[in-house]
Amino acid sequence: MNYLIYARKSTDEEEKQVLSIEAQITELREFATKENLKVIEEYIESKTAKKPGRSVFNAMMERIEKSGPLGILSWHPDRLARNSVDGGKIIYLIDTEKLASLKFPTFWFEPTPQGKFMLNIAFGQSKYYIDNLSENVKRGIRQKLRRGEWPGLAPVGYLNELRNHTIIKDPERWQKVKKLFEAYATGEYTLDRLQELSLSLGLVSRRTGKAIVLSKMTDILTNPFYYGVIKHKREYYQGSHEPIITKRLFDEVQKVHATKRNNRPNKDLIPIAFRRLFKCGECGRMITAEKKQKLSGLKYTYYRCTKKNVVCSQKFLEERKLITQIDEIIKSVALPDDLTDYMINRVNKEIKESKTKFEAEKKILDDEFSKLKDRQEKLLEAYLDRTISHEEFTAAKQKILNRQIEIKEFLSSFRRKGDARLELFKKWILDAHQAPSKAYSNDLSAKRNFLEKIGSNFQVFGQKALISLTNQWLFAANKSQFSDWSG
Repeated sequence: MNYLIYARKSTDEEEKQVLSIEAQITELREFATKENLKVIEEYIESKTAKKPGRSVFNAMMERIEKSGPLGILSWHPDRLARNSVDGGKIIYLIDTEKLASLKFPTFWFEPTPQGKFMLNIAFGQSKYYIDNLSENVKRGIRQKLRRGEWPGLAPVGYLNELRNHTIIKDPERWQKVKKLFEAYATGEYTLDRLQELSLSLGLVSRRTGKAIVLSKMTDILTNPFYYGVIKHKREYYQGSHEPIITKRLFDEVQKVHATKRNNRPNKDLIPIAFRRLFKCGECGRMITAEKKQKLSGLKYTYYRCTKKNVVCSQKFLEERKLITQIDEIIKSVALPDDLTDYMINRVNKEIKESKTKFEAEKKILDDEFSKLKDRQEKLLEAYLDRTISHEEFTAAKQKILNRQIEIKEFLSSFRRKGDARLELFKKWILDAHQAPSKAYSNDLSAKRNFLEKIGSNFQVFGQKALISLTNQWLFAANKSQFSDWSG
């Protein structure tokens, strides 16, 4: 069988522990020689796998589809996919026997139901890593906010001071921004007139050099940042930057703005469950929702493409039909009782075996650590008795200390991580088992939350709801893969 080597190193992820591309290629070539694998081409890429769209990876997948069966040789499954779309594509090629073999120096795989199951878990772990990395970034942002620091591009009238990572007043623009607030507070200015005033003051967009658009003008007028408070995702933090206006002036502007806004025709602001979730499968525009009342008095909710600035042929979809389709999608990923019991028992068994194995390894390592301490004391005595030289003492001591550090790091890593992978898998099993309760529930908000948990890329096309299931939920939906498990 012929194999393709694939090596990838992300340029924008914090993958400090991942081998460089050169190191991956060297390891993979040596592995191919050792395993007598025939490599016909190498694919090398420096791009993140968080999202679909890697050109080199796609070229490799296209070649396998056209010329398969072929095999792939890579360092680890996470080099191939960190998103559900690419992971699903690999599983599909295995199912169609176009991808006949996957080889990893660090991971075992065979094209069997059990092998595909473990590969799905590996892809799921890779996606979990990316999601967890995202959470760490968000945590860093929250910490900056607690310190009163704005975590993004400075608002109009301020500058990002890169040396100290702070926000300072823009000496050329902050007074102009203040004049906008003072003018609008009089109640004599509309947003259009305020835009004209901004142009006359020379306050324009830095990006385009043109007038500040009306929506941006509204953002400026309603942003509490200008009086010293940071608003981030509906939470408020005391800023450490210097205010441009007073709180009193800001409140006066909000009163004027509210008055002008209330004078506009009211729109139906009733929350609609699946608004801003789906996109049009034809043109990619957002699917909006409207409530209508027929002559009979009955009220209906319709979902349709906004068709903003495009020609689109898609028709509307009535909410009841959409809900029926959503329920079918949710039910499709449900795990039956017998399979759930089997998988839970298997995971519990693996957790127990893992803990038993760790306890045995811990006892061995504790004994080794104790012996190392004794060796260290004897080594010191030998050095003090001058039976060994300083060089011999230093070299031997360094070996002992290195091994002690290795033992401590192993024990600490297990205590910190434990069986998190298996516990996450167990939670997924229970979520999949409880899927029918979401489908039969009348709680539309719960349905939406569950949909967002199991997939992405929500679309409506041809009056049908479409969703890209993540790897583990795609695996759950394909019940035929479980025949060898539950039997």
